[in-house]
Amino acid sequence: MGSNSERTVPRIEAIATAVPESDVHARYTSWAEAQLGKTREAALFARMEQRGGIAHRYSVLNERDAAMDFGSFYANGSSPGTGERMRRYGEAAPDLALKAAEKLPSTDGVTHLVIASCTGFMAPGLDQVVARKLGLAPDVERVSIGFMGCYAGVTLLRTAAHIVRSDPTARVLAIAVELCTLHLQETDDLESLLAMGQFADGAAAALVSANGEGLVLGEGLSAALEESADLITWHVGDTGFAMHLSGAVPGRLAEALEDSELIATISGEEKPQAWAVHPGGKSILDAVERGLQLPADALTASRGVLSDFGNMSSATVIFVMERLMREKPVSGVALAFGPGLAMEGVRFGWTNGDA
Repeated sequence: MGSNSERTVPRIEAIATAVPESDVHARYTSWAEAQLGKTREAALFARMEQRGGIAHRYSVLNERDAAMDFGSFYANGSSPGTGERMRRYGEAAPDLALKAAEKLPSTDGVTHLVIASCTGFMAPGLDQVVARKLGLAPDVERVSIGFMGCYAGVTLLRTAAHIVRSDPTARVLAIAVELCTLHLQETDDLESLLAMGQFADGAAAALVSANGEGLVLGEGLSAALEESADLITWHVGDTGFAMHLSGAVPGRLAEALEDSELIATISGEEKPQAWAVHPGGKSILDAVERGLQLPADALTASRGVLSDFGNMSSATVIFVMERLMREKPVSGVALAFGPGLAMEGVRFGWTNGDA
């Protein structure tokens, strides 16, 4: 007789997403240009930002703070400290997570809660606060995935799938919630301003079980690129978390995707029908499209999420999968990139409930 892991096929029953109310993309652009002043770099920033493929980004900051006027969160005489940013995180992260989770058909019968977030810390933990506010059973099992970065959304789904494989009766609620806009840094460094101009706030929730129709979660994929550890970093400082996203990342990804073995590992025996690639930026999507020799429309869902919401770190790839799920693809691969420089992925494909 086979083991449970051989018989049980985890699948995503439903996905729901949420963003805050304040659209801050245009306001950030004005703020960033002010940091550069009347310089050559300011003109370059404006051109590159216009080509970035982002139309909207949302923030948990209220309208006054998001406007960045004098006396607001980022314009109050000095840059807000990490403690103040974490206080804002503790207030806003649970509510945004709930906003996504409450859009799901039902959270009845949830046995496990898995939460991913790299933009804040709090205790009692985000997992405990969300479980209580959702009214989950007191004995619900909880797991927190912290500080992994953008690819944590894939790790979140793989963790939920592993739980279902180990316990076929499990119903897992998986949530990624990120408040990236709490970590702006005052700087006149062009590369830093361009990187911060991609990030936004958002939450995604998914129900994973062994029952019904949905997106089957299959084999996991992982890879780390040599001599790339300094290309994406995320450091805790005195004024929040400082992100470094090197402009060399797209080129390094393109170089890695010249490796036929890596391409074969990602594509598998037959090229997937659907691609849920984390939209870490337009240039990153372009590099993946070229490197994997994908059709021009293969990353439409990823580009659409980037345009509509920006890069919401770990939540973003699940936003992409939400769009693809409507198409019920027979096969697909989700890929995300983050600190390391590393890639995490998972294969998926639609089942009508007979898997």
